[in-house]
Amino acid sequence: MQIKDRERIEGGRERLTVVPESVDDLWHLQYVLEPGDRVAGDTTRRIQRNDDQMRDTGGEREPMWVAIAVDDIEFHKFANRLRVGGEIVACSREDQLGFHHTLNVEEREELSIEKRFKPDQEARLEEAEEATENPDVAIATVEEGQAHVHTVAQYGTEERATITGPTGKGEYARERSELFAELATVLKRQDADAIILAGPGFTKQDAYKYIEQNEPEVAELITMVDTASVGDRGVHEVLKRGAVADVQQETRIESEAEYIDDLTQRIAQGAKAAYGPEEVQKAAEYGAIERLLILDDRLRKERGPDGEWAIDVDEIVRTTEQKGGEVTVFSSEFPPGQQLSNLGGIAALLRYRLE
Repeated sequence: MQIKDRERIEGGRERLTVVPESVDDLWHLQYVLEPGDRVAGDTTRRIQRNDDQMRDTGGEREPMWVAIAVDDIEFHKFANRLRVGGEIVACSREDQLGFHHTLNVEEREELSIEKRFKPDQEARLEEAEEATENPDVAIATVEEGQAHVHTVAQYGTEERATITGPTGKGEYARERSELFAELATVLKRQDADAIILAGPGFTKQDAYKYIEQNEPEVAELITMVDTASVGDRGVHEVLKRGAVADVQQETRIESEAEYIDDLTQRIAQGAKAAYGPEEVQKAAEYGAIERLLILDDRLRKERGPDGEWAIDVDEIVRTTEQKGGEVTVFSSEFPPGQQLSNLGGIAALLRYRLE
């Protein structure tokens, strides 16, 4: 994320001009924006005419600048865009004021945001800005007869390819080199800055040797890691062992995996942990929270009109930070976030056990 300009405006609000540089940045913005914010940018719009004497343009769209009062935000990961909808409150064409419009925000498109930024939203923007310097990582897990390729993003991991086929003897046997060749082709296509090659046994070493001989530029990016599994479970092993951190400093998903493992162990032992909104609120009031864990989807929902909790989520965040605790917002796209969702969407690692 590139933050181009920042200024204070009246009413205690700030105006931030940002340029999202990746799908990750669009994902971050989904949780920075909320209803009531003012967002502005360049767009195109099919003109709605009120004059019966003027003929419609027949579907042509006209370029213009608009500012909207945000009503809804949707992140479309597979379309590489963020949709921000609301009423037009300022526009390069005054006759469009008051109409509803949706800004389709894509990578490298400048956007202006006016709002009161909450601490976790400030932290998310800082994280997105710092992550620009982090390399893109691919994880390949391989064993006899199958290989999987995942990419690591800040919103989680995503499976890019599964390669399978029989090996061994017989009429339908497949040469191992075919599997390795297809794996090399998929990895080359990812255009990653670093690749982790993982799996059980010696198959990964054989795969590496093949890639080294046939795609040396891909082999230069590879680090090998031993895991007991392949596929999603193998990727989780890679993340837990910190292999990605060796090439990408520290990713949010590795941290989330560590925190959720710590949380579940504490819960199983009846130790220093709290989960669910009421328990966590009580822990915050006592100043017992060492680290607050909250799901991004739940945080956004509870800040809006559709919130279900009887407690004020922002008050919990503020109280935690005022009393020296840390706040981690989990991605709902990654398994630790799904585990947190099963615990009510909010939990805390405590300094001491509450009676």
